[in-house]
Amino acid sequence: MAARQEVTAWRPRVPGVTEVFHARFTEYAYPMHVHDAWTLLIVDDGAVRYDLDRHEHGTPLDTVTLLPPHVPHNGAPATPDGFRKRVVYLDSSRLGEELIGAAVDGPDLRDPLLRRRVGQLHAALARPGDELEAESRLTLVGERLRDHLRRRPERAPAPTDPALARGLRELLDARVVEGVALAEAARLLHAHPAHLVRAFSAAYGIAPHRYLMSRRIGRARRLLLDGLPPGEVAPAAGFYDQAHLTRHFRKLVGVTPGRYRSVR
Repeated sequence: MAARQEVTAWRPRVPGVTEVFHARFTEYAYPMHVHDAWTLLIVDDGAVRYDLDRHEHGTPLDTVTLLPPHVPHNGAPATPDGFRKRVVYLDSSRLGEELIGAAVDGPDLRDPLLRRRVGQLHAALARPGDELEAESRLTLVGERLRDHLRRRPERAPAPTDPALARGLRELLDARVVEGVALAEAARLLHAHPAHLVRAFSAAYGIAPHRYLMSRRIGRARRLLLDGLPPGEVAPAAGFYDQAHLTRHFRKLVGVTPGRYRSVR
């Protein structure tokens, strides 16, 4: 089998994320190296074996791997067909250096919920214009990672906070077009970002990013019915571009904006 390499890398507009890296390798092996950021890794096909702090580890499909900054590690395919992986590199604003020791002791986490959330995070990071969703998902991922590293993987349901949820809804309503970063909303409402997301979801049965997207779609529908073409509606309703509008419009309405506009 010929050696195969596929690599995609980018830096999204999400605070705390220094890089997103997707790769497919069949034979390539990483030498010992270090990163100055946390390496959050999931494997979609195959498996990876690596050494961290002179101990051998492996990453099967159902595992989330968290490699701490400044600690040498390597990596190589553990199966004949190689591996396909997705990586998010996080700076210390997401995970503090006080957790490095715990990550060295247990870098491979078997947690189906965490694995699913990391996959959802990657999906959001790949879509320009969905930064609030990506930041919200990253906040919950970071919370669960900290729980694991502090040996508290099972978190009790957060108490409801209707006043906080209402404050976030009012903020989102006031910024339908321009949007608001989760970190800014947390600062304005004097709440931890994770608590903010949980309180809103518990109060209204919908995540903050989905609520904002619903409001934007509602605005887009009104503008389309007013006769504006989709290319003008997209920025006027808060979307990154027309493709961003079309993707979400079709998901929520069932047809494209152009088709919706032509229906009479």
